[in-house]
Parts: sequence; structure tokens; C-alpha cells
Amino acid sequence: MEGHPEAHPEQGIQLTLLSGFVGRERVADPHSGVELAPALPVAQVAIDSPLPHLDRIFDYSVPKALDADARPGVRVRVKFSGQDLNGFLVARIESSESDQLVPLSRVYSAVPVLAPRVLELARRVAARYSGTVADVLRIAVPPRVASLEKGYLRKGTKDGGAAGAGGSAAHPAAADSGPDSHAAGGHAAGGHDAPEPVPAAHPGPSLFSGYSHAEEYLTELALGASPKAVLQCLSGYGSFSWHHQMAQAAAYCQLSGRGAIAVVPDLRDLELLEAAFAAVLPEGSYVKLTADDGPTLRYDNFLRVLSGEVKIVIGTRSAAYAPVQDLGLVCCWDDGNELHIERRAPYQHSRDVLLLRSEIEGTAVLMAGHSRSTESQRLVATGWAQPLVAGRSVARTATARVISTADSFEQERDPLASRARLPHRAWETARAALPHGPVLVQVARTGYAPALACQRCREVARCTECTGPLMQARAHGTAAVLVTCRWCGRAETNFSCPTCGHRSLRALAVGASRTAEELGRAFPSATVISSSGDHIKTVVPDRPAIVVATVGAEPVAPRGYAAALLLDGDSLLRRESLRSGEDTLRRWMNAAALVRPARDGGVVVVTAEESVEVQALVRWDPAGYAEREFLLRHELGLPPAVRVASLTGTEQDVAAFAAGLHLPEAVRVIGPAPLAASYASSPGTDTDDAPDYRTLLFFPYSMAAAVTGAMRSLKASNAARRIGSPVQVRCDGVDVI
Repeated sequence: MEGHPEAHPEQGIQLTLLSGFVGRERVADPHSGVELAPALPVAQVAIDSPLPHLDRIFDYSVPKALDADARPGVRVRVKFSGQDLNGFLVARIESSESDQLVPLSRVYSAVPVLAPRVLELARRVAARYSGTVADVLRIAVPPRVASLEKGYLRKGTKDGGAAGAGGSAAHPAAADSGPDSHAAGGHAAGGHDAPEPVPAAHPGPSLFSGYSHAEEYLTELALGASPKAVLQCLSGYGSFSWHHQMAQAAAYCQLSGRGAIAVVPDLRDLELLEAAFAAVLPEGSYVKLTADDGPTLRYDNFLRVLSGEVKIVIGTRSAAYAPVQDLGLVCCWDDGNELHIERRAPYQHSRDVLLLRSEIEGTAVLMAGHSRSTESQRLVATGWAQPLVAGRSVARTATARVISTADSFEQERDPLASRARLPHRAWETARAALPHGPVLVQVARTGYAPALACQRCREVARCTECTGPLMQARAHGTAAVLVTCRWCGRAETNFSCPTCGHRSLRALAVGASRTAEELGRAFPSATVISSSGDHIKTVVPDRPAIVVATVGAEPVAPRGYAAALLLDGDSLLRRESLRSGEDTLRRWMNAAALVRPARDGGVVVVTAEESVEVQALVRWDPAGYAEREFLLRHELGLPPAVRVASLTGTEQDVAAFAAGLHLPEAVRVIGPAPLAASYASSPGTDTDDAPDYRTLLFFPYSMAAAVTGAMRSLKASNAARRIGSPVQVRCDGVDVI
């Protein structure tokens, strides 16, 4: 078997056998009598392996028996170093540098599930994040359901022998099962009818009236152009909400005969977006792609997109890789949300995946949110995207009145407001608004009392068994409140402070459950609804109620909330993170956008101390805040003005890895430094083990390809030579500083 790496311009150092890669796979019996395919007898295969030194293309021979099905994009099984591995056939060629090739073991089916444009996207994502193509493809291509592939191939035969977007000829399925194969149950649309022309979309009256550049943006979409924009939405409910605006943008794109992809962070947003798309797009013209739909429905929708039957896709992170034909628009909602970050290597962000896809396929871009992330601000500041922002008069008409309890007027009326968790102004606002509809109360934490301290000396209360922090929680199925350890779960019935000997506890922080209980006593005639933890609601009814929700779990009221109380703002702002202010403003604005306009009596009360974030909320000016924040980051040389990579591992390995990169002087290197804080707070940690160390690399965008390519190559070389322990490489992680 011959293996040779493909050379890409974004890869800083070419991967070669000199770097320590495995040699050629020897064939035990080169004269085994296997008859090869008469034309293009060499298959180039991308192996599904997490090992970084196998992140390249390997050549295999194509037996004549598999010739018909072995087309680019199909799943295959191959022999590698005595093991059976899965992979994707990416190309067929005439000859190889080696005259001794191992034949393909199996072609699972003739369905070309890996479209060429998706493979190119996976390569770009892996290069940007210093990862492997195999890791990206596991997310891009959903698990196989064999019975659905049979129906897909039958449909291709009926339609004249073309099997979908890959251009492969249709053949019977090579096997009934394969990697990640599932039995088809429940929803099994095995044989789709021949696709009929999709009726035109009906966008309806413009939802962007009063937004600068918005009408020109929609017109260009309808005419087939590819404009780029960052949209600041005003409303989170009703007919002018963000989901209806995104659906209208997709409808305008469909008028030009092109497809669209819209990615949202979670299932609650996806439900809202699906309802909005159903209102303006013809039935059957779009599909959802999300792992929560289950393997059968998800794979059925994937095959519909692959065949070209459907050109519009909505979904969560993995939907960014959907093989949409004639793609014209990519949309991302709330790109500042951490749920857009993939939890598996190489930890890519949906926003960056969509931007790379736009670059590859020349599509329009729409980054939308109630606030504006500094990454989106960078797109605006560089002139790459234009801002779609409502005028001041439109914003004042469409948004709620925002009151800060920290301003001078409120402080004169209530001098103790800064010390109270629920100031008098907030309580009065809730009382006045309750008869007119639901009232939203946003809190920072779930649970009852997630942090406790000694009543006398304020020392943090800890478990006597494992030194974990103590908390108050309700006993399962009862109203009793117990003090337990957050790490080991042990109940503490006889607390005594080791510092002063006092036996009473006080709450350092109050969770959603405790807040709901206290508000229930304060408003005994009102219904209290909780949305937090494992019980998150998408919608609440339009009737008087107190809705207590943790940040990010606020349900939507169909006609908007009568008022909103934003509590615990100071604890959000004081988090040790570069993005604490930006993220807090985003969470506040997401909640405030669910409240009725001021002309309908909508009021938002924020209880945090005076800050630039509070002022941005009061003025409803996230664009101005993002511009200020980005300029500060630019002056300080911090992301997203530059890129950052974190190297995590043992001190010796991290130092050796950074030294082996031979970085230029323009790259700032900080570390290695121990991760003592996060290490000490981890449950079940063995204190005898040395903590992990981290080194941060800050490098300009002009050098990004060289730096990420060097890290990628060094990871592969070290893995092949088995030098040291693996070093985790994360690029642009939002939690590293």
C-alpha cells in the first residue's frame, strides 16, 4: 500500500515519511490472483483513524468485483497494518507510485455520501483548527442506515441511473450493514419519489423595514448575488422575530433557485426556526438535520439533501456540512453561544465552518443575533460584511424600556438597591406587570443554593470527606432541603466551620429553584414556572405567571413578556474570562428581546452595578459595545484581533512541543503555566498527580496558515515516532483566557 500526503496551500509543513510516518503496506502475496478493475484501478482512501500521522490519503487497488460500486464518496473497508478500518473513497486514479497495493476489502454501498465540496470543507476545517480530516468527517457524515440507502439507490435507478449528487451510477446495495448501521424503524422513507419542481417561496412583506442596507441585501439574494451581512435583530417573539427574519432571507435566496443552510445553537431555537420556515417556504422544500431526531430520520433527511431533492437545511452544528446543491446562503444564529463549539476534536465553531464554506462555494452570509459578537464585529470592521442595524427610531419603537437599579435616580429612591438581590424597583415592576401577562425572571444558576459559606466568617463550606463545596438541594421527590457535597454527594448533617467553629451556613449564591420558591411566597396568587436544568421549556402560555429561567433557558411567550427581571448580573460580569462582559450582554439582550415593546408597557429591570454592559443594554446599542470591545482587543493583541492556540499537557511535553514549532518572533508565547485553578476544582482529583500545563500562542491572521500547519505536522510526527505524551491543541477556544 502506498501512502502519500496531499499538499494543500494552507498546510504549513508537508507531511513526509521523513517525519516519521509508517512505510508502505506490503502485500503478503502480490500474485494472489485478484483481478483488478480494467479502468482506474487505484482507489485513494481517507482512513477513519484518530491518529494524526494517518491523516493523509492512501492508495488501494480496486478489485473488478467492486468496480461498479467503488465510486468517489462511498464508504469502504480496508486492511491497514493488519486491522480492518473504515474510510471514504475520495478518488479513482490510473496508477500509483507503488506496484504492490492492498485491494479494497469492501464497499458498503454505492451511495456517494461524501460530496467533493464537503471533503474540501473538512480539509479546510482540519487545517484551520490543526485537527485531522477524519475527526471532521465523523461529524459531517451521519451514521449509516442501510435500508434507507437501498431506497435511495432504487430511486436513482428509476430516475435514469444517476445516484444523487455524487454522479455515481445506481447499483444494488453492496451490503445490508456497515459502519454504524441501524435497523430502520419508525420513520423509514426508503424510496423517495422522483423530485418534482419545488414551488416558489412566498417571502411576504419585508420584515426588515427600517434596517440599514437590509432591502438591498434581500434584493441581491433574490437576484443570485452573494452579499455578506451581520444582522442585529430586535425581537425574539412574534411575526417580526429573528427566526421569521432568517426564514425570509432563505426564501429570498430560494427565489434565485439556490439552496440555504441555517445553523442554530440548540433544539429550542431549532423548533422556533422550523415553525418560521414552514410559514414562508413550500412544504417539503426544507429539512432538519440534528442528531436528536434519531439515526433513521436524520439519515433519511441527509439522503434527501444529497440527492438534490431538498436544497434548504436547518439544524444544529452538524448541519453546517450538509451536502446542499447550488448553495447560495449560509446563516448562523447567535454565534456568541458556546453551544456552537463542537465538543470533540478539533473543537471547531459553526460560525467558522460556515465562513469557510462560503469561501469555498461563493455563497452569501448572514450572521444574526440580538447582540453582536466580537468575531462578527471583526467581519464588519474589516469591511468583509455590512451591518444590518435598525435605526434608532425603529429600535425605540420595537424594544422594551430598560431600567438599571444602579443609576443615580434609582439609588436615590432606594439606597439599599445595590445590596438587595431583588430591589424594590424590580419587585414593583413584577407586581405591576403580572396582571398583563407573564413576567420573566432570569437567574445565573440552576439548583437551590449551589454555594454555601460559614454564617460568621464567610469561609466557603467544604465536605469533610473530599473537601468538595457544600450546597443545598431538595431531596428527590420531597420538599425537604438537604446540605450535600457537590462532588461526592455525601449529606452533611453536623457542619462546623474549621476556621471559627460556627455551625450556621449562609448561601453565597441562590439558584433557580430557591428563587422560584421565594417568588412564590412573594406573589402567592401567581403561578410560578421554572425553566432550568433538565426541565427547559420552549414556550409558556400568554397568561399571568412568574417564569424563573436560568440564562439561555428562557422560554418564549407568544405575545411577549409583560416584564423581565435580570438578576445576578454582577456574578456573570465577575467571571474570570476575557468574554465575561460580552457574553453577559448577549444573555441580557436575548432575554430583553422576549419582552413587549415599551409602547405596550414592556419593562426590563437589570440589577447589576453600573458598567459599560449595563449602559449598552439601557441604550440598546450592542453594535457600539462590540465596536468598543473589538478596538480594545485590537490594542491589546487579544482574540479575535489575533488568533490563539492553547497547548495542554505535561510541562515537559508542552515545552518541547512549543520549542519544536520553531515559531517566528511575531508569535507571542505565554507559558507553560499550571492549570491549578481548574485542576483543584475538579471532583475526584488525585492531588498526588501533577496538574496539566498550558502554553498560549497568539499569532496574527496573516501567519495563521503557517502556525496551524506547523502544529498539525508536529502532532503527526510526534505520534508516529511515539515521542512523549500527546499534547492537546485547541485553536480559538473561548474558555482559554
